[in-house]
Amino acid sequence: MFTPRRALVLGAALIALAGLVAPAQAADIPAPGEIVMSPNIKHVTNVPKPEALADINTDIAFQGDYAYVGNYYGFSIYDIKNPKKTSLVSSVVCPGGQMDVTVYGNLLFGSVDSSRNNDSCSSTSQSATVKESWEGIRIFDVSDKANPKYIKSVETNCGSHTNTLVPDRRRENVYIYISSYSPSDTFPDCKTPHDLISIVKVPLKNPTAASVVATPNLFPDGGFPGVPGSYPNGKSATTGCHDITAYPEKGIAAGACMGEGILLDIRDPERPKVTATARDEANFAFWHSATFNNEGTKVIFTDELGGGTRATCNEAIGPVKGANAYYDIVDGQFVFKGYFKIARHQADTENCVAHNGSLIPVKGRDIMVQAWYQGGISVVDFTDSANPQEIAYFERGPDNTAPALSGGFWSAYYYNGYIYGSDFNLGLDVLKINDSRTNKANGVKMRSLNAQTQASYPERGHGHEY
Repeated sequence: MFTPRRALVLGAALIALAGLVAPAQAADIPAPGEIVMSPNIKHVTNVPKPEALADINTDIAFQGDYAYVGNYYGFSIYDIKNPKKTSLVSSVVCPGGQMDVTVYGNLLFGSVDSSRNNDSCSSTSQSATVKESWEGIRIFDVSDKANPKYIKSVETNCGSHTNTLVPDRRRENVYIYISSYSPSDTFPDCKTPHDLISIVKVPLKNPTAASVVATPNLFPDGGFPGVPGSYPNGKSATTGCHDITAYPEKGIAAGACMGEGILLDIRDPERPKVTATARDEANFAFWHSATFNNEGTKVIFTDELGGGTRATCNEAIGPVKGANAYYDIVDGQFVFKGYFKIARHQADTENCVAHNGSLIPVKGRDIMVQAWYQGGISVVDFTDSANPQEIAYFERGPDNTAPALSGGFWSAYYYNGYIYGSDFNLGLDVLKINDSRTNKANGVKMRSLNAQTQASYPERGHGHEY
């Protein structure tokens, strides 16, 4: 049904598509649960979250005809061979937030940034002040999609908030860059200062021999000290990294490290070196994630203003704080070009924040799909990095199935012709974009996608397996 409210929202979208910003009105906010979208997006299907996974959904990884969706309580595997009939294959209950997932070969790696009394799937919460507490990486064998097997754990300093895969050139090992933070002098395994990442080496012929092989200090000078103050004006200090995105083909990685963004040389994956740094003391509160363009000449950094639990997409916060920031890489250094933030104001009950996304593989253009929690899913063309433009979007009205400020899309990624969104509470959504600027991507087929391990994409045919 084409409601008056939807007409208002779509009218605003058409203005945005023309490169203008429409003034937000209260009437533009959809009713709870109501779906609104730009005319070039279609909602294909939704698969509800499995009842066995009692917490929120998190990140997504893809391989072949399968999608792997993390959850604070474990993960699920979906059959996406026919995206219109996406179906659940299995779920693994293995609590330990936030269970961001990556896949390589028959292995799935899950991040645990929740101090546990042991490394098992029956573990319970236990304070990090207890030396025997565990957090880090869990490794599963997913060769049998219906019956994944937990085969190995590796403890890491301060746990694993996120993880990034870096295969070696001979494909004999895969390295996992572990991002973690929030140290305390009361934590035996996570003391201050915490200016490092942990690197886990996984021998592919013997993955149960996985171990930490390096803990390089990326910030020997301590990094950005932060700016005192409460939300929304305080700025996080650098104490490790939140996310790292690797581009192994080009030997580079970009780190979003809470107080700053960094560029890394990863040609020797066990010895990454910081080669450039970006800071934004005026606007960025928490450097959250990073994405390269296909050429590796630009980086998009996101600001997780309010930690994902605040209503930051409103008139009071404005169009710059909590935005994406676009940097060109010129002579090996970052050059700031511009900001982007969704222009659709959200209700005060809606947590909204720049979050995880991936490129849509269109040769000659830079286009990204991205999740904004309850701000929905946005598609942005940043070919002109000084003037990024939203070209499509999908969102629901406030999520009334959960408490206020606790819903929305954690991740949104493009994979083999479709957009997949991981909603905190409502499950896995599948979308289809039909737009002259993106339709060439329909011919690009990837064997896998771990969004934090980028690979260049061909015009057509099968891409790399990362």
